[in-house]
Amino acid sequence: MSDVSSPTLPPDTTVGPVELTVSDLERSRSFYERAVGLRVLEHAGARMSLGTDGTELLILVEEPGARPAVGHTGLFHFALLVPDRPSLARWLAHAGRDRVPLTGLSDHFVSEALYLSDPDGHGIEIYADRPRQVWEGQVEAGLTSLPLDVDALLAVLEEPALEPFEGLPAGTTMGHHHLRVATIPETIEFYRDLLGFELMATFGLQAAFLAAGGYHHHIGANSWESSGAPPPPPGTAALRRATIVLPDAGERDLVAGRVADAGQEPESGPEGVTVRDPSGNRLLLAVR
Repeated sequence: MSDVSSPTLPPDTTVGPVELTVSDLERSRSFYERAVGLRVLEHAGARMSLGTDGTELLILVEEPGARPAVGHTGLFHFALLVPDRPSLARWLAHAGRDRVPLTGLSDHFVSEALYLSDPDGHGIEIYADRPRQVWEGQVEAGLTSLPLDVDALLAVLEEPALEPFEGLPAGTTMGHHHLRVATIPETIEFYRDLLGFELMATFGLQAAFLAAGGYHHHIGANSWESSGAPPPPPGTAALRRATIVLPDAGERDLVAGRVADAGQEPESGPEGVTVRDPSGNRLLLAVR
């Protein structure tokens, strides 16, 4: 589905941590440790880093009084990819036993997914992929949302009610970022024609899914309007930035150069180069 004139990202391009504004850092820490199963890696003042097995997945920055980002572009959800189906089943058993409220449970054909929201309304997906040979070449037809067979998922565990939960397992990664965007056409132009992701699936003017290396999606984008909502104002509990991880500095600079050639001024910093998509979502171009 990619345009032959579009650049192509290296197949080992991935996505990395998201950085979010939260209104109460201690409340968020408790939620992400207890409910989600992340661990605090660093904490300095109003900023906290969380992850698994030393791998950073989430950065929280406190702005007391920040309001949920309702009706604005930004984050739809960030998606934590667990290494296998039993890991997803253990998390689901924990959610049931420890009364973690869920907002959805879906079978997407390419994956099985569980959804929840943090105290500031940031969306979270925890999912496990089906084997690539099941869905490769069928992403557009297969990216659907059916009810999850909870019984079949829990059946991979011998005793779900007694299964211990010690947090998300080692090997959990950031699987994809799903964004709220202003319009789908300009989003495709940016992520495909400038950054170099392959367009894997589209659903009219409502959604698009893009990826590197043939994955089902590293970037999801949703818009409920033909000309969508504005970026969130200051004082909002919103997405501060999402991370795209390139294999080396040369590839990062190529991507940043294409964005610059299109008229934007990328911002260089110690962690990488920051650009913005057409909806105002900030993206850190980092190196593995």
